[in-house]
Amino acid sequence: MNEGLSLAFALVAGVLLGGFFFGGLWWTVRKAISSRQPALWFLGSMLLRTGIVLPGFYIVSGGDWKRLLASLFGFIIARLVVTRLTRAAQQPGQLAQKASHAP
Repeated sequence: MNEGLSLAFALVAGVLLGGFFFGGLWWTVRKAISSRQPALWFLGSMLLRTGIVLPGFYIVSGGDWKRLLASLFGFIIARLVVTRLTRAAQQPGQLAQKASHAP
């Protein structure tokens, strides 16, 4: 495979892995706020997300540091995109009202 094409594939794969990781984190926060046992939500989510993303990086990189770097760059791009999208979707004060039952 052409090196440029493999780097582009790694970048796209990193964006998808990052979208899954940070989108899953956002979903977990929203679910855990109204849960009776939020620690279980966070622990389970962290294990699942990390358990998928780390092997994903390993498979995408294929032992090449350039592909690993490209996929990490895509991961960071996904973080910025998900952060911007979730900030726009969240209304001010919405989380504070839901979290008011916390001890």
